[in-house]
Amino acid sequence: MARPHAFTVYYVKKARNHRWRCSDVTFCCLDEHLCNQWIGALKELLEKQKSRPKQLLVYINPYGGKRQGKRIYEQKVAPLFSLASISTDVVITEHANHAKDNLFEVNINKYDGVVCVGGDGMFSEVMHGLIGRMQKDSGIDQNNPKAPLVQCNIRIGIIPAGSTDCICYSTVGISDPVTSALHIIVGDCQPLDVSSVHHNNTFLKYCVSLLGYGFYGDILKDSEKKRWMGPIRYDYSGFKTFLTHHYYEGTISFQPAKHTLGSPRDKDTCRTGCYICKKSEEQLAEQHKECGLKREEDEEEWKIIKGKFLAINAVNMSCACSRSPKGLSPAAHLADGSADLILVRKCSRFDFLRYLVRHTNQDDQFDFSFVNVYRVKSFQFTSKLSEDNESSVTDIGKKRFGHFCRDHPACCCNSANSTWNCDGETLDSSAIEVRVHCQLMKLFARGIEENCKDEATNSQSSSEQLL
Repeated sequence: MARPHAFTVYYVKKARNHRWRCSDVTFCCLDEHLCNQWIGALKELLEKQKSRPKQLLVYINPYGGKRQGKRIYEQKVAPLFSLASISTDVVITEHANHAKDNLFEVNINKYDGVVCVGGDGMFSEVMHGLIGRMQKDSGIDQNNPKAPLVQCNIRIGIIPAGSTDCICYSTVGISDPVTSALHIIVGDCQPLDVSSVHHNNTFLKYCVSLLGYGFYGDILKDSEKKRWMGPIRYDYSGFKTFLTHHYYEGTISFQPAKHTLGSPRDKDTCRTGCYICKKSEEQLAEQHKECGLKREEDEEEWKIIKGKFLAINAVNMSCACSRSPKGLSPAAHLADGSADLILVRKCSRFDFLRYLVRHTNQDDQFDFSFVNVYRVKSFQFTSKLSEDNESSVTDIGKKRFGHFCRDHPACCCNSANSTWNCDGETLDSSAIEVRVHCQLMKLFARGIEENCKDEATNSQSSSEQLL
């Protein structure tokens, strides 16, 4: 006998290893009026949740990673959006910066969020478009490294379809398209720090994960010549760069992030509802208020380090991925207004290998005499081989930068500069100024949840998890 009256509720069920899955349960009613009352009450409840998106702008990169972006969206994501009554405008990108340029033209106010389907490069393109559009509409000059940037209130959703998907992994805990789609549907919101990179008062790039010079910059530069190899090119270029063992000489100056509560070597990892991110943002805002938003830098706050480096890495998040579950800096925070600056000095090839191996295990990767890590709010770098006019990033820099080895012409320093790896994009300028902007943008995410595997057997009855 057929059920006379029934309705089905779709909800989020948490699985192991931070995965989310869509599940459903069907309720039967003997009375049609009662059935309609339930349906009406549930729809009214969902309608009251203003954080849930109703209209999304979707950009799909069909060429990123293994070229599966379009298939992933159509087969795994679009059906879930339809189930949640989310309307979408879909744009298939056709060339580099297509999404970025398009975001300067569309009526962005009609959307509740922007979704990118692709890898970290696709996310970076959408981020640059959104931040750039917001500053343009607000009359902010992005070329001014000290300009107070306007926060982006439109959230970005990431559907992972790239090679590493570091940003998705570091903010959700796993690179899984279905999980990311469900975070978008329930309307999660995770603020995110963004670093701006300038050279001689000229804006270069924004960065949210890795800004790396030396080892990681050389890997990217070499891999760009081998795109025909696909994702395996990173392994090949990494091995080749390791064998080359180049080091680079230069000067780093930085401002310690005194407003933050944690340190790079503590065990307080960034998780959902992070207390450190919340309190650090409050203290930073209080500092700006007390200083009257004074933008001149205090000379005494700057620390200066000169040396020969195999790698200089600045990370705004842990940079975790499936190959390195802890990432480059396990205790880095997503939204505390700081970056972890990691300096790997010249050492033997064997010692450098020991350092790299620790990215894949549970040992302290900073527990080496040749590795230093600092939590900073801004920093400047100039290479030894930079010309004098390029070395002077700012007036402050003119006083303390220059050719570190100019008095030692016979030294065995490398004859070429490295390249900056900025979220997977190359930057050739060897003299840069970097500043962290606290919680400049927001994602459809909630950070990595604690004890997720223990919840695998528990279905979520909270109303916010209903689809």
